[in-house]
Amino acid sequence: MSSLVRGVLVVDLGAQYAQLIARRVREAGAYCEIAPAARALEHAKKMDLAGVILSGGPASVYAPDAPHLPRGILELGVPVLGICYGIQWMAQALGGKVERADRREFGRTPISIVRSEDVFEGVGGRTVVWMSHGDQISQPPAGFEVYASSDTCPFAAIGDAKRGFFGFQFHPEVSHTVRGRELIENFVLRTCGLSGDWRPASIVEREVKAIREQVGEHGEVVLGLSGGVDSSIAAMIVHQAIGERLHCIFVDNGLLRKGERDVVEETFRGHFHMDLTVVDATERFLTSLKGVTEPETKRKLIGRDFVEVFKVEAKRFKNAHFLGQGTLYPDVIESVNVHGGNTAVIKSHHNVGGLPKDLNMQLVEPLRELFKDEVRQIGRFLRLDSRIVDRQPFPGPGLAVRCLGEVTAPRLAVLREADAIVREEIEGTEAAKTLWQYFAVLLPVKSVGVMGDARTYEEACAIRLVESQDGMTADWNLPPREVLQRISSRIINEVRGINRVVLDISSKPPATIEWE
Repeated sequence: MSSLVRGVLVVDLGAQYAQLIARRVREAGAYCEIAPAARALEHAKKMDLAGVILSGGPASVYAPDAPHLPRGILELGVPVLGICYGIQWMAQALGGKVERADRREFGRTPISIVRSEDVFEGVGGRTVVWMSHGDQISQPPAGFEVYASSDTCPFAAIGDAKRGFFGFQFHPEVSHTVRGRELIENFVLRTCGLSGDWRPASIVEREVKAIREQVGEHGEVVLGLSGGVDSSIAAMIVHQAIGERLHCIFVDNGLLRKGERDVVEETFRGHFHMDLTVVDATERFLTSLKGVTEPETKRKLIGRDFVEVFKVEAKRFKNAHFLGQGTLYPDVIESVNVHGGNTAVIKSHHNVGGLPKDLNMQLVEPLRELFKDEVRQIGRFLRLDSRIVDRQPFPGPGLAVRCLGEVTAPRLAVLREADAIVREEIEGTEAAKTLWQYFAVLLPVKSVGVMGDARTYEEACAIRLVESQDGMTADWNLPPREVLQRISSRIINEVRGINRVVLDISSKPPATIEWE
């Protein structure tokens, strides 16, 4: 995709917000990629580069272990925006001075705008930003002027308009910086001169063209269709590119939510008239998972079986040398060290990380560099049913990662009914519009209960309700008491095998959205 689109390079200098910066650039209508400091210059030279953004980071620029960034990144002839650590590195590299601040700034901070132009065009007077720094610039490099200051930070924003070099000591990418989105938009559109055409129409157009080039005139694509947002929209894009040469495979692995198989068949075979094969592989998957309780092992076994099922099904199409997937950017970030930095692998995703060599298929992943909100925008552009576009994310391994402990048919049946109750009750309220995901988790923990004056000893069910924009971070949600009361009452009364319902009030991080 990068070869087709002029865009911005976000250099990750160890920031927790590097991906958030990228999202803000995309929201401004500009394409961007992320690269670690050590490979930033090499990466930049491979792009159709319009500008560079240097992220923040926890290090001090004068520390011996500070991230190394080639000075050549400032000699590419494009505008550069430094954020927090990024502007400190830039200032030092250009001859300025950075020192330990007399008073550390953290949190919401009022700043005064000195120059309401360039990156501050339309942003004047005073505004509130989010500060998080212990070091600060004590002397800007030659050619830089002050654009904004705070009571304790005289160089809260500086810039050299002639070279297109700007820097913020604060974080414009976070929502706490009131006018932050405008500042980033000013940089990518005004300073970098991008047209703001990174929109659903242009994304689809580029992906369709790329798929046609990759697959050729006679190639065929087998795509794993789950009925979720990602695989559904990936299927629509691939179908737009190659039509009937797309062969969708829906695998009923026995790990689906209640009624899911029927919805998929009705929607894609009945409404969209796609070539859809439904494979009932329930017995195969449950046999593989017998006795398995370790989360990563579950995911890997499920991923292995998916690949094996596809290998069998693909043999029916002699030109099916391509495997379509709905992989998203957050999937890649969590599964593999995609940018070559020190990011830890949090959990594996069955559709990320490559395929066995003997599969002899190339990946077709039209959504691989997109965030979830971008995918939903594309879905609306393609006029997909809102029941699909706005559907909550569902993990590739299905209910297996929500059925803690051993995954068995009886336990899945219990979880499936409890989950259906949660979804039904939440979807009947206003809360559904603000929630990213809402589901039930079956815990391998039994507790004593009383039903009908008799003692029970059954499993517990956890309810997970979270708010998020992209799945990278999330916060728990507390719906009205009466909604929780109905959910708890219905699960305990209608689902045999559960006698206790608890609420998960963990944010991501430190927890993940899914339990496994």
